[in-house]
Amino acid sequence: MTEGTGSDAGDLPEDLTAAEAGMWQAFRNGSVYDLSSGDAAVDDPHGGHPWGPGRTVRARIVAWLLLDGPPALAGRVSALKLVGVRITGTLELAGGTVTPYVELRGCRFDDEVRLPEARFTTVRLVDCSVPRLEAARVHTEGDLHLPRCRFQNGIRLTDAHIGTDLLLNQAVVYRDRGGRSMAADGMTVGQDLQAEMLESHGELSLRGAKVGVSLSLRGARLANPYARLALNAPQLTVERTLYLTPAGVGSPLLSGTTPARGTRIQRFECRGGVRLDDGRFGDAVDLERARFTFTDDQELSLRRVQTPELRFLGDKPQRGKVVLSGARVVNLVDRANSWPDAGNLHMGGFAYESLVPQGPFPLTRRLDWVAAATAEYAPEPYERLASVLRAAGEDEDAREVLLAKQRRRRETLPLAGKFWGVVQDWTVAYGYRPGRAAVWMAVLWAAGTLAFAHADHPPVNHDGHPSWSPALFTLDLLLPVIDLGQAGQWQLRGAWQWLAAAMILLGWILATTVAAGATRLLRRG
Repeated sequence: MTEGTGSDAGDLPEDLTAAEAGMWQAFRNGSVYDLSSGDAAVDDPHGGHPWGPGRTVRARIVAWLLLDGPPALAGRVSALKLVGVRITGTLELAGGTVTPYVELRGCRFDDEVRLPEARFTTVRLVDCSVPRLEAARVHTEGDLHLPRCRFQNGIRLTDAHIGTDLLLNQAVVYRDRGGRSMAADGMTVGQDLQAEMLESHGELSLRGAKVGVSLSLRGARLANPYARLALNAPQLTVERTLYLTPAGVGSPLLSGTTPARGTRIQRFECRGGVRLDDGRFGDAVDLERARFTFTDDQELSLRRVQTPELRFLGDKPQRGKVVLSGARVVNLVDRANSWPDAGNLHMGGFAYESLVPQGPFPLTRRLDWVAAATAEYAPEPYERLASVLRAAGEDEDAREVLLAKQRRRRETLPLAGKFWGVVQDWTVAYGYRPGRAAVWMAVLWAAGTLAFAHADHPPVNHDGHPSWSPALFTLDLLLPVIDLGQAGQWQLRGAWQWLAAAMILLGWILATTVAAGATRLLRRG
């Protein structure tokens, strides 16, 4: 056979097999070419039943049709639509331009499919068995659909450009020789990237990828026991939402919406580290009911992520770390039982503008949350929380947070500083509970008045002195700077003299702590 002879006229090449001749005619007609047997077990492309010559075509004939195929019949549009076909040899379309529509369903490839730098309109491989898809820098004007396919040696879509949607729903992808299930660094998707209920064995790499609408990994199961990362996607840009959430099971269509109540669901599960550093997400990062299983050296890394909303609503990781250092979000939607234990949470420089807790999240738990993120004392997480609470009108809670900050800071001070801190805490709670100063003053005033009522108090000047008033005398001792004309007019001896000195000292301590607290509050305001 001389390939190309007669193809412009649509003549049937001479050495085609019966299966290939039928595919050739279906291509010209734009119709579906179905070689399935009708037996679901036999037709399973991922099963072990052999498919004989009657349903086998050569990859080079498929490539011939797509790159330089015969013209369509009159009134028809040529297209390659195959069902239940076995394709032998390597399908090599590298650098080619494929104009016809391509859709293969339930097909089995014996060797890899090579599409690097090829150009397509739309390509759909549905429920196909493919050893490997090599498609770096592939370009499609429309969709690239790969739902329910199985790839034994991974997918490569590095720097690919998908005009509209990329679908990987329910696909199963095993790692390549480099340990990656899918290498899609620098990929651009015009609209949605849907990988719902995807099963990934290896590293799913999306470094620097851009998605025009949403990226859905609802119900996906990612596992990489061979290396640290199961999802490696730093500098990922998603114009709307990243979904790491549950998917409905049993629905014929995965619509990309949250499953209705009562629907059997499959959670997003990840066994291996997740890296989303420096990501940009236009609407939200949603971790509703997500489940992460880490080793001690793995982490959910959200360093410097920017998004209007972070929905941290998954299960608490039992091991590993959650890192939010430098991240910036507007709304932090979270649950108290979603955050990891102390030492496994890092939030240095984490900025958020409002808190939207789902379920009970009392202030004591929120303070534990901040403490869990600061193995060593750092003021910024406390000040951030206080600022957010104050902006929400929770001034009392904001003061409690700043008080907790001072108590935490006290642990880092030398002994003298700790003592002075305890004094400030007991007297006026570092100025955040100013009413306590009045209580202490009233108690000391009352105690001093009762005590000095029984004191011997000869006057200093017998010619002229005010009337003795234990209450005014005690108040004059307690109030530094202010002179009420009592303390210097009477002579006290023995224990009474020591009691007066104690009152003066307590008055200075109380005044100093009140002044320190007032200064702190004014600086905060």
